Amino acid sequence: MSADLSRYDDCLRLLTELPRHVPALQVVVVNGSAVTGGWDEHSDLDVEAWCSGDAATTYDAVLALVRRELDVDHVWELPEATWPTGRQCFIHLQPDAADLSRPTRLLDVVIQTTPERLTMDTRRHGVPMVLHDPDGLLLLEDDDEAEMQAQRAQVVDQATARRQTGAWLVERAIARGDLAEATGLHLRFAVEPLVRLLRVRHCPARHDFGLRYLRTDLPAGTAEQVEALLPGPGLSDRARAAFAWQDELLRELTSEVSGRTAG
Repeated sequence: MSADLSRYDDCLRLLTELPRHVPALQVVVVNGSAVTGGWDEHSDLDVEAWCSGDAATTYDAVLALVRRELDVDHVWELPEATWPTGRQCFIHLQPDAADLSRPTRLLDVVIQTTPERLTMDTRRHGVPMVLHDPDGLLLLEDDDEAEMQAQRAQVVDQATARRQTGAWLVERAIARGDLAEATGLHLRFAVEPLVRLLRVRHCPARHDFGLRYLRTDLPAGTAEQVEALLPGPGLSDRARAAFAWQDELLRELTSEVSGRTAG
């Protein structure tokens, strides 16, 4: 069942017409939860576009047009260094986005310079809604598997090497009564690496998606198991359980790699 994007109809009309006003735009798509699943009344509309020439110039032109044509409350522009070849901003079409008593209207816009070869891995990003691509520049194909495998192998190697240091840092902060530090270290060294390993195990194409989409990417019930390990009473017990789960996954993943190598 396709997502109901009707509350963004005015935005979609404008986005479809953008290349007429900003000719440097070559490809404009909607992606994110609108095409991958999980869309609800509080989802933002993820827009990605590619252009010829300088992306910053095209970005400025697009943002100026959006401000003129839509009722914009405010814009958060990410630092220029966020994207080496582009710019990103969050365009709020209503005040107080945290007020969830009404549906959210918020655009997440990324504009980049079109690379020599423009591809999108649908395993990671879903099948995009293409609003503009007259020259067929966007190719839907998987990312390089050898490179992805190397990234996943590094996740496993780092988790193995960091395991004892991470546990020591968490337990030391707890023993010293430094709750804020212990909480941050628990998330950084116990929970987040655990989730990365779970992703390598269960959804390798999205191994680097962090704590997002756990209910859709991981087996049923796994997200709840992870949430039970988040900071709370008995933090030391939670940390030990998280590291024990890391150990279990590392044994499985190391065994699988060894098996493939032997084969």
